[in-house]
Amino acid sequence: MRKLYIILLFIVSAQWVTAQTTVVSGRVTDTKKKPMRGVSVTIIGTYDGATTDSLGEFVFTTTEKGAKILTASIADYKDDDHPVTIIPGQALKIDFTLKESLSELKAVIVTAGSFAAGDSKRGSVMSSIDIATTAGSNADISSALKTLPGTQQIGEQEGLFVRGGEGYETKQYIDGTLVNNPYYSSVPDIAQRGRFSPFLFKGTVFSTGGYSALYGQALSSVLLLESIDLPEKTEINASITPLVVGLGMQHLAKNKKSSWGFDYDYVNVGLYFAIVKQTPDYFRLPQFHNGDANFRIKTKHGGMIKYYTTFSYSDLGLRRPDVDTPNYKNAFALNNHNWYNNLSYRENLGKGWKMNLGTSFSTNLDNINQQVEDSADQPKQFDTATSYFMQAKNFTVQSLQNLFQVKAVFEKKITGISSFRFGSEYWYAYNKPIFNDTLHKQIDNYTAYFAEASIFLTNEIAAQIGVRAEHSSLINQSDIAPRISLAYKTGKDAQISMAYGTFYQKPEAMQLYYNTNIGFTKATHYIINYQYLNPQRIFRVEAYYKKYDALVSQVPYGPDFYSYDLAGNGYAQGLDVFFRDKKTIKNFDYWISYSYIDSKRQFLNYPSMIQPDFVATHTASIVTKRFFTKIKSGVNLTYSWASGRPYYDIMLNPSNKYFINAQGTTPDYNSLNFSAEYIPSIGKKNPRTFIVLFASMTNVLGQNQVYGYHYSYYGTSRQAIEPPAPRFYFIGCFLSWGVDRTQDAIDNNL
Repeated sequence: MRKLYIILLFIVSAQWVTAQTTVVSGRVTDTKKKPMRGVSVTIIGTYDGATTDSLGEFVFTTTEKGAKILTASIADYKDDDHPVTIIPGQALKIDFTLKESLSELKAVIVTAGSFAAGDSKRGSVMSSIDIATTAGSNADISSALKTLPGTQQIGEQEGLFVRGGEGYETKQYIDGTLVNNPYYSSVPDIAQRGRFSPFLFKGTVFSTGGYSALYGQALSSVLLLESIDLPEKTEINASITPLVVGLGMQHLAKNKKSSWGFDYDYVNVGLYFAIVKQTPDYFRLPQFHNGDANFRIKTKHGGMIKYYTTFSYSDLGLRRPDVDTPNYKNAFALNNHNWYNNLSYRENLGKGWKMNLGTSFSTNLDNINQQVEDSADQPKQFDTATSYFMQAKNFTVQSLQNLFQVKAVFEKKITGISSFRFGSEYWYAYNKPIFNDTLHKQIDNYTAYFAEASIFLTNEIAAQIGVRAEHSSLINQSDIAPRISLAYKTGKDAQISMAYGTFYQKPEAMQLYYNTNIGFTKATHYIINYQYLNPQRIFRVEAYYKKYDALVSQVPYGPDFYSYDLAGNGYAQGLDVFFRDKKTIKNFDYWISYSYIDSKRQFLNYPSMIQPDFVATHTASIVTKRFFTKIKSGVNLTYSWASGRPYYDIMLNPSNKYFINAQGTTPDYNSLNFSAEYIPSIGKKNPRTFIVLFASMTNVLGQNQVYGYHYSYYGTSRQAIEPPAPRFYFIGCFLSWGVDRTQDAIDNNL
């Protein structure tokens, strides 16, 4: 019996060995013919298969026969199926080529002209905490962005001056709609802060050119701000400083599907100005009241409804020596009311459709009084027949600006991660300036239609193609603006991007008071960049060329009278370099930026193509941040430098032609800024108090900053444009109950 069992077992084993006669082998590579390791190769519907080795090769045997499907698969790549016919005893060799699956996290990013911030999944250049802790910014978004390449160090005007463009050529958007007055109202020769805190936003895109077709009316740049959704938890906050006192609250519902909140702060510089003397003589000390409120609701399908409103009131008055008559003074007084509202709704509609709706309303009222005063601070009037230019310095302005907008954007997934977006927007702009009792009312109905496709051929190749059509009723003109961007991934974290586009912008309101038939100004952008980006290091170099057409030009009719046309033109070309490193030195973060620009314009009263007085040929910044985790504190330094800017005294000759009476270059701009923060906490149980102690000082070394010169009417004297004080100091205590910000600060600096 035992012998029979052994014989039967031998027969069965021999038959099994005879049936195992088919050897399947081959090689797996990617589209670049590189071998792929760890790929699973199997016969569908069986357990027969193998995994590739370091050479991409595999081999296994099978007892299957007939028509089968052989498949190769690995994460992040598309399966490759091969129909085969297995003949027992006949070896089978099959090679596979796997294509990478399209993935939003791995796909190339179209970056030409854009700096993203706050999007940790894709790698960011600056976060909200970055902005707040950049020495010299004092939590002002625009001040922090001036440490990035492409921007100018302009200290006498608010705004972002980007790649040869003036400040008004950069526009700001919140949740897709335009902010009409993003800065506090202008004061002569003193740059004003932005109205919004960086902590209101979860995402920031600063485009220095070549931006999306979804946005318009900006010749140079757009700053796109996306507000946060729901807060982490309920929080109460307070601030106490010599300049500002404030109180706020954010309340998160128990089901974490809705929230509401408010903030209020009051600014009074009386104590500060008593300690830190200012060059201007303030006869009305600056005061500011700021309040905001919000609510947010998460919808059933994962969408979000957000409303934000803010109100501000400011009042100030200052005197400076008059450039024409040293014994006289120019007294400037400003009273401002501003109210801004933004309502947005985004929703997933299903089947690959998304919807973004937005509407906003803002109103801004400036009451300005400009008066020449004598040495006793008494108003002085002049004979218009003999001293028109002096009497022209006495004026009053009451300027009301209202802007209502509505915008709709729809998006549809096409294939993979490719998508198509389209929509439209409408603006109703109402400007009512009263200049010396003369009304210059303007009403504009602006409409725009846009479409844009983001096409991902592979994870390495992508394109963004769009077009925008616009019409302004005020100037009665339409335009078509094509945009295209391309990106190619050259390595794991490296890529090349290119962008082209045309951009139009309506002239400024003051330029349209006397002539509304001058049409849109125009700029054409050409951009190419290389970027290496991962969470620890960023290197970016970008070259660009920008051509200006139909710029606003002054048409003189006499010494003090002129109109405008679109005869101006110009160009800007240059190179921007940016490098950020969080890895080399533990707990140390720094970035370096450099810009070179060659720009010339003939516009306004420029008699020929000359370098604009707001453009420095070279600019550079070094930003450093050192965080000490054991003692929960940080120290930050920023050094910014810019070569001298040109300045001109442009006058009119007897033939009514502009000419340059005097010109020169300002001293180089140099500024070393310092800030430090300490983040302790009080108490061991809820409600625990979290504290941020913050101190900063700008222009630590006291460098003499000269931004340009004002010339007298006849060009015989001049007056330097300088900061109101050599340095600015700030100390503050910020308290919160409910949310610990310590880890945010630590994570951001590691």
